[in-house]
Formats: sequence, structure tokens, C-alpha cells
Amino acid sequence: MSCMVLLSFMLCLSGSYNTKCCSVSCCTSCSGGGALELRMKNDWNDVRDKPHTSTVYDKRFLSKRNLSVSVHIQQKSYSCPHCEKCYDTCKSLTKHMYIHSNKHKCSECGKCFHFNAYLTRHRRTHSGEKPFECSVCGKRFAHSGHLTVHGRIHSRAKPYKCSECGKCFRLSSHLTVHRRIHSGEKPFECSVCSKQFTTAGDLTVHGRVHSGEKPYKCCKCGKCFRLSSHLTVHRRIHSGEKPFECSVCGKRFSQAGNLRTHSRIHTGEKPYKCDLCQKAFTESRSLTTHMSFHSAVKPHECSLCNKRFRFSGALYAHKRQVHGNTRPYYCPYCGKLFKTASNLKRHSYVHTGAKPYSCRHCSECFRWQKTLKSHLLKSHNEGTWFTCHICQKKFSYKAKLKDHILRHEGVKPYVCDECQKCFYTSAELRQHQPVHSDVRKFCCGFCGKDFKRPHDVKKHVRRCPDVVGFEDML
Repeated sequence: MSCMVLLSFMLCLSGSYNTKCCSVSCCTSCSGGGALELRMKNDWNDVRDKPHTSTVYDKRFLSKRNLSVSVHIQQKSYSCPHCEKCYDTCKSLTKHMYIHSNKHKCSECGKCFHFNAYLTRHRRTHSGEKPFECSVCGKRFAHSGHLTVHGRIHSRAKPYKCSECGKCFRLSSHLTVHRRIHSGEKPFECSVCSKQFTTAGDLTVHGRVHSGEKPYKCCKCGKCFRLSSHLTVHRRIHSGEKPFECSVCGKRFSQAGNLRTHSRIHTGEKPYKCDLCQKAFTESRSLTTHMSFHSAVKPHECSLCNKRFRFSGALYAHKRQVHGNTRPYYCPYCGKLFKTASNLKRHSYVHTGAKPYSCRHCSECFRWQKTLKSHLLKSHNEGTWFTCHICQKKFSYKAKLKDHILRHEGVKPYVCDECQKCFYTSAELRQHQPVHSDVRKFCCGFCGKDFKRPHDVKKHVRRCPDVVGFEDML
């Protein structure tokens, strides 16, 4: 292609080419010889500045043609005379019109197509034929294009690159959606609440919030979901399937997101950071919970003890654990009952010997996450110490520092209802309360004597005669 033709083509694309506005001679770089000279009446900067403004919405265009197309897109001015369906462009309407014709018609569903090749491809939907096979994994496809896209999974090819950030994609449609992150464009708007979305699929899913539609139903329990992915995850509750395994400790998960969150225990990664105090977290919900502590608002109040909470879930847990007497969680090893599933899970580690929390610096493993945190601080100097401003004593947990400061101040906020004796911590109060009860839950394993408190058993074992006799036998 000569330079003159190429330049004319480029000017036509910009919508600014006019044979009366410029004089053209041949280029020395091609066979025509001579010099290429263009004299435009309007400066190129005027074209680059997008001189054509839409009256429908605030946007500018390089050419009148692009402006005209944009107006049609917004107004959908191309309507079908048969079904009154509207389209953005004349091309889309022309393609749609073949549905109402009898040309290249499917004998199964009656759908019509522009070309016979499209009909042939469509028929595979009914027949289930998949003539295109992947040479790597053997997966079959109905369309050659689908096989081409699938092949990029094995070759790791991502030919579509974002010019803004350099991120690459397998599909051009994925790149188109990604570009809207940079432009902020959200072309799909909800007709009910006017919320805007970057993809039509997101708008479709959002529409189910208003309609209440949940088209994906579990065949086991009948529970319905808005997304097929949610149903897939739910089915694993019934099957017990946990396909995602931690490469460090071998723990398995039903969701990839849960595995990613868990892996941060081993790596120490905390990507969610508080802008106010710089504290970091492994999960976004932990950061959301933390942010509420910077606010003094506690809207949820317990009707039994008037204690207030920031979250309704915390109030529910408080009523169940503090005021409730039910213990629905049963240990299969020893029969002990617990109020919460998390307490039962922690207790089960005593029987199984599991130590799921491993140190990334050494080979040490721990049963509790708080023990791992203390180990990292004391052995590897990783983390933040909480220092008492009075005696400079250091603590691994802020709660322990808070209890320690109460001792300096002489404040004992926990009062026994029976004898009005005061204590520094709730743990000390719980240890004291069995004094007023006749229940003896703890016994000596050597002589069988019963006690009210566990530390009374420890004192007794030191002077238990049966222990002395047992040691003599050894």
C-alpha cells in the first residue's frame, strides 16, 4: 500500500478526510517518487481535541460518525419491525432480522442464521457433537475457537495486554472488562436502583437482589442460591469434599479463598492495613471489625446485663455464651459439652494432638495461634510488644497489658455476686465462684477425691498418699 493511500485511509478513520482540504503528492519512500506534502485547512490538534460533543450525554468524539454511532447506542434507535426489539447499531439489527427469516433454519428449534456455517455450528448444541479435541488433556469442544482459547491454559499464552498496567489476558473480552478498571466506565445500569456495573453479567446477578430470584437449587436440601458458584461450594458441605490442600501443614479446605487466607498463617503476610493505627490483618473482615474499635459507637445492647456491642453477631454470641445454658457441641472423645463450635474445635486438639500452627523460621509447631504469636515475639523478635508505661514490663497481648495496668491502679472491676469480693480479671472471678457451690467437678486420678477447683487438685496431688505409693513402686 502506498503512503498516499495509507494516509487517506487513516484520515478516513478519524472522520476528517476531505479531498478539498488537502493537496497530496507522491512519497519518496515508495515507487511513485516525489515528496509527500499535506496542507490541512484545520489543524490536527483540533481533531485530536475531539471537537464533536454529544447532546445526549457529556462525551466528546473525534468524528461525526463516531458521535452518530454513540447517539444510537444510547437511544437504541434501530428497532425490529417484527418483535419491536431495539438495537444500538444497524449491523446488530440486520443480524437479528435473520431470526425472522426462513434462511438457514434449524429443524430442532426453528432458529435462523445468516450463514450455513453458523447453522452447522449451532446444530452441535442439539447433537452434543464435539469434534475438536485438545491434544494435551483430551478435552473436547464444539467450536474450534473454544479449543484455541482452551489451548492457552496449557501454553500459558496471554496475547491480550493492557496498555495501562501491562496485565495480560487469554481473552480479548477479559481485557475489555479490565480496561474499565482504569477508565472507571460502568456502562450497565440497574433500572431499579440505578447502581452501575462494569459487566452485563454483574448486572444480571444484581437484578436477582431485587427480584429475589435464586435459580440454583441444591438437590440434597433444597436450598437455593443466586450464583452457580455458591451452589458448587454449598454441595461440598454434603459431600465433605475439600479439594484445596495447604502445602505446608496439609490442612484441607472447601474453598480456594479459605486456603489463601490460611496460607498467610505460614507466610506471615498481612495485606490489610489500618490507616489510623497501621495495624495489619490477614483478612479484610478482620480489618472491618478492627475499624469499628476506632469508633465509640456500640448500638447493640444486651437486655439482660445492659452490656453494649458494636456488632449484632457479638451480642448474639454474648447471650449464648454468658447467659445461655445450652451446650450443643459434643466432644466425641470424652463426652464434654461446649457452648460454641470454636471451643469444641480447640478442645479436640487435646485428644488428636494436632498442632496446625507452624513457625516459618524454625520447625516448631503449636496447638494455639496465640502460642505461635508469643513464640515469634520471644524467639524471633517478630511482631509488636505491648509495654507497660509504669514498669516497662512487656506483654505479647494487649489484653494482658490491660489486666496488668489494672493491678497498678488497684482497680478490681469483677465482683462476686455471693460475697462481693472483687477481682482484677474475669478468670480470677471464675476460679473463685466454685467456692460458693457444692458441685465438685474435678477429682484426683490417684485416690479419687473430689474438688471444686482444678488448682485444688494440683495442691492435693503434691501430698496425696497414693501418689507417694505409686512413686515407690516405680
